[in-house]
Amino acid sequence: MTTPLDDFVCFAMYTASHATTQAYREVLRPWKLTYPQYLALVVLATGERTVSSLGDDLGLDSGTLSPMLRRLETRGLVQRQRDDADERVVRVSLTDAGRATHADVMDAVGCLVPAFQQGGDLGALVRQLAAITESMRTLAGELRTAG
Repeated sequence: MTTPLDDFVCFAMYTASHATTQAYREVLRPWKLTYPQYLALVVLATGERTVSSLGDDLGLDSGTLSPMLRRLETRGLVQRQRDDADERVVRVSLTDAGRATHADVMDAVGCLVPAFQQGGDLGALVRQLAAITESMRTLAGELRTAG
């Protein structure tokens, strides 16, 4: 059955995003992690970040990021520490438990990769989605200033 939405690129992206989030939710369930928490672990596995730079990496504002980090810290997966040179700056890093959880989760999410490989190059897909994202952000900014 077809609907008027079947030819809308935006609807295809919306439903793909929704289905992807649902699949990740199921894979992450044993660790009681949300998708944004998982993404934070992925970024922090590459090294310590300031809370501000982590927010930039994840596209999250401090009102969303701080409670999320507090929950991860309570669970012993991350640690936050004020910078010695500038107490306004808070640094966040994975704990040993966070590194172990990250490793386990990365193994588990591997089951999702084939769903992204629908006869194409994953790198090309990521680049195309990044270009669309950037174009839409630019357009949204232009529309905001014009309106």
